[in-house]
Amino acid sequence: MTAAEVVLSARAALVVVDVQQAFHDAEYWGGRNNSACEENIGTLIEHWRNTNRPVVFVRHDSADPDSPLHPDRPGNQFQNVVTGTPDLLVIKAVNSCFHGTPNLHTWLQQEGIEELVICGITTNHCCETTARVGGNLGYRVFFALDATHTFDRTSPDGELITADALAKITATNLHGEFATVTSTHAVVNAAQ
Repeated sequence: MTAAEVVLSARAALVVVDVQQAFHDAEYWGGRNNSACEENIGTLIEHWRNTNRPVVFVRHDSADPDSPLHPDRPGNQFQNVVTGTPDLLVIKAVNSCFHGTPNLHTWLQQEGIEELVICGITTNHCCETTARVGGNLGYRVFFALDATHTFDRTSPDGELITADALAKITATNLHGEFATVTSTHAVVNAAQ
């Protein structure tokens, strides 16, 4: 995807999904992909701030007391790349950022925002779910694939599916149906 294929308004919101300390725990989550994810997220946050566009941070507060994402666990905190004060902080306990508090859809409507750029963790769970719901609600969704990462997973029949394969499947599922799958570079070039 080239930068020419992505056009963003001055009100496009950056939605930074679940970039929390717990996702550094390889023993808990397993192998991951895209080592450049956090750097790309940092680039997007900085660019959105420099161009005065709205930034939304989303934090997953797991209801499971044994989860590293539970609010009482240190892993619940944002990673260092998530800096500054967002225009909106959404707290959720499910996959979709549209099912949290405060209500993301209501806020976007109040702010007159029609475009979303999604980045964060994990590609095929909360990021993909948010893109799907956003697309269904009528937003123009841009999915910065290289500013997301995920983990290897085991299929129901016991086959190991690599994080790279899962990211490719997410991109295939979303592109042209729920979102435009793009890159950090293309998004930054389109948001001048």
